Amino acid sequence: MRVAVYLPAEDKTQWWVDMLQGLLPDWKVEPLQEATSPESVEYAVVWRPRTGDLARFTNLRAIVSIGAGIDHVLADTALPEDVPIVRTVGSDLTQRMREYVALHVLRHHRDMPRQLRAQAERDWHAIVVPVAPNRVVGVMGLGNLGAAAAQTLSGLGFATRGWARSVKSIDGVECFAGAEGFDAFLDGCEILVNLLPLTDDTRGIMDAALFQRLPRGACVINCARGPHLVDDDLLAALDNGHIKQATLDVFHQEPLPADHPFWVHPAITVTPHVASQIDAGTGGRIIAANLLAFAEHGTCADVANAARGY
Repeated sequence: MRVAVYLPAEDKTQWWVDMLQGLLPDWKVEPLQEATSPESVEYAVVWRPRTGDLARFTNLRAIVSIGAGIDHVLADTALPEDVPIVRTVGSDLTQRMREYVALHVLRHHRDMPRQLRAQAERDWHAIVVPVAPNRVVGVMGLGNLGAAAAQTLSGLGFATRGWARSVKSIDGVECFAGAEGFDAFLDGCEILVNLLPLTDDTRGIMDAALFQRLPRGACVINCARGPHLVDDDLLAALDNGHIKQATLDVFHQEPLPADHPFWVHPAITVTPHVASQIDAGTGGRIIAANLLAFAEHGTCADVANAARGY
């Protein structure tokens, strides 16, 4: 079996090649750009492939996304038709997202940005906040990561809501579904977490209209995809005080340009796409297991629904 690997950074590509080659010693694993016999490549393992990269491989059996999302693969306008796309998901990635969401929801809940400003000013300022059951937290997107994050928040005692395209049932989480449930989900939501997949329907969903549906002083956390957010609308909502604080882990352009206003805005916390960051050790084992399953059975448990975009 022959596998081509691509990430935008060459050093990271080689890192993944070496990891996968060690896990699949009987396979040939090579950087995509070094695949001199493209007709022999049966699998591609990629993150943000360039348009046309995958079309070279005429006998491709599956494309593996180095991550839970597949939007970066679907962005290739020359993507070969009818080739299954495999997501990379697992308990380690889910745990990382649970930790990230819990950390930043608690930061906003306890108003840590204001507490840190008080420390810098040597101001003994006790900030009183409601207990978690009196704080409404909403999670948009109830897939593997969203459902786990919502359960974690519920376990911490928050009045937790979830919203998804279709009806879901999660213990301890009040679930809403579809366009008809969206306004009720947002009404009174004081901390909003976005974990939606990026599709044509969800692109730009975090816009001025959404922010206005949240109560004044709400906080938002985006750890899904940058294009879910309309950047200028968030800046306006922060500057007029309707949104109090924001934590952003994903951006339209990554790395975030040095001159982007998010870096210096006093009400924004920027993290460099690390909420559920995959490492080669964990990701390599998951991907190798999926490749072996696909080679034996012609499919695996983590094949995405490309028509839906996730």
